[in-house]
Amino acid sequence: MTNPAITTFRNAFTKPRTAAAAVLFAAGLTLTACAGGTGGSTPTGSGHDAGTHQQGQSPAAGHNAADTGFAQAMIVHHQQALTMSESMLAKKGIPQSVTALAQRIKDAQGPEITSMTAWLTSWNEPVEMPSGHTGHSMEGMLSEEELAKLDAAQGREAARMFLTQMIAHHEGAVSMAEDEVANGKDSAAVALAKQIITAQQAEIKEMQDMLATLG
Repeated sequence: MTNPAITTFRNAFTKPRTAAAAVLFAAGLTLTACAGGTGGSTPTGSGHDAGTHQQGQSPAAGHNAADTGFAQAMIVHHQQALTMSESMLAKKGIPQSVTALAQRIKDAQGPEITSMTAWLTSWNEPVEMPSGHTGHSMEGMLSEEELAKLDAAQGREAARMFLTQMIAHHEGAVSMAEDEVANGKDSAAVALAKQIITAQQAEIKEMQDMLATLG
């Protein structure tokens, strides 16, 4: 025996008045599919703030040019700090307090690079700075010659050079972070900038004290 409900369903779609409803139904499905495809997949990194931008958000909704410039420039700035720190960790005769600081800098700034890279990707912005804007123009960045001198130095001389250079490097990062706090829009980027200011100002004081003890 035919199920009355099935018969009613079939009859409904044979009536002219229902044809319009079927068209509207199909159009609704199309609109739903289109709406679901605009967001795309948002990459996430391993940094602590990388998950702030959720899947489906408009890539341009939560950031501005200041956020983009901050992330692009700070990645390069952090990468040089890692190079300087790794140089200390590879040397012999460096005071333990200095190598411990170098390790802390490496441990903190590596994940921050990961977070900022993930943000730029989720914003559909290039990770690298525009051509013509080199890292050496940023505050606190060392020249190739200064990096070479640090790499060649040994023992307490290397430690003193590292501390002196890293103080200037940190001061530059603090200045860049203050600009982001003043002008940035993305909440996670501004939060990271505030974190950088607090952490690196404390490390500047610590390094000044270390220099005083090294003589």
